[in-house]
Amino acid sequence: MKTSESSALQGRQVGPPVGQGVYLSKTDFMAALLRELIITGDLKPGEALRQRDLADRFGVSPTPVREALRRLESEGLVRYDPHRGSTVIEADVGGVQEKFRIRAALEGLAASLAAPKISDDNIRELESYNERLADPSLTPDEVNDINRTLHFRVYEMAGSPLLLALMRLLWQSFPQGPQVTRPREESVAEHDQLIEALRRRDPAAAQAVTQQHILGAIPHLAGASH
Repeated sequence: MKTSESSALQGRQVGPPVGQGVYLSKTDFMAALLRELIITGDLKPGEALRQRDLADRFGVSPTPVREALRRLESEGLVRYDPHRGSTVIEADVGGVQEKFRIRAALEGLAASLAAPKISDDNIRELESYNERLADPSLTPDEVNDINRTLHFRVYEMAGSPLLLALMRLLWQSFPQGPQVTRPREESVAEHDQLIEALRRRDPAAAQAVTQQHILGAIPHLAGASH
């Protein structure tokens, strides 16, 4: 990285942290960087992703950029057209609804797996996130960050690395993350129901509440018909 823009990126965490001694290829780095820029909205839906421009921007050759774009296409974040080249995916309501249905199935499974394993400390942790989520002074970005943390802690408590990896991939396929316009107090109340089911160590109830919570967001998706 040799541009001033590259220097600014050094203070930003891109993708999962990489420990000392872990080799990160240029393709891995570019995929993580572009994924982060898409998810955060720095690269806008529909924006052209020209290999040469990106290579010059980040001080690498076109080859890792091309391979990274192929990887992001497989993740659903980038679309390739023979005439237009690669562009950031533009969300369509039908596709987003399908992803929410898949998310409901996988997240319901995660909740059911977490229920018999969850500790009292885990319960208190989830309660603290939900209490923070109810704070009316939060910005939209803060709401999204806390909501994501709460949901991913449940995935982690399920104790399934494969399921956690699938959920990360699914969330990454939403530009800027899953976006809904549902009233926040409704989400907080449903989180309370999930936490109570987990407190009872009831897998079936945790799964049912979670699936209802995710599927109930579909009518509130931006652009969805009511």
